[in-house]
Amino acid sequence: MSAKRILVIDDEADIREIAKMSLQITKRWDVLTAASGEEGVELAEAKQPDAILLDVVMPELDGMATLKNLKDNPATQLIPVIMLTATGNIATQQQYATLGAKAVLIKPFDPGILGNQIAEALDWQPE
Repeated sequence: MSAKRILVIDDEADIREIAKMSLQITKRWDVLTAASGEEGVELAEAKQPDAILLDVVMPELDGMATLKNLKDNPATQLIPVIMLTATGNIATQQQYATLGAKAVLIKPFDPGILGNQIAEALDWQPE
């Protein structure tokens, strides 16, 4: 099986870098990053990642609006999205699911197990 390609969309540079390094080291996945929702939607359309890790709280286009844009776009609607949030509010998690998110991961995440959490959430078999 070829390496997975993951797109990390987060406005915080350190979160993008930690997630990228973690997934490259622990899973040997190809990791793309975007600093905004707009950039993330464009990258998702152009690069067709296997999954998207999407921050909820971002300026301008937030995670909810970005998720809606991804799901409304025929080119990106089938890409699984995992929301990344600092709040574990159950009602909000249900909103994400209604909009099509596959899972919600809570920040701060553990870089050592992030890849496993993504694989488990998306039911990817071990390589």
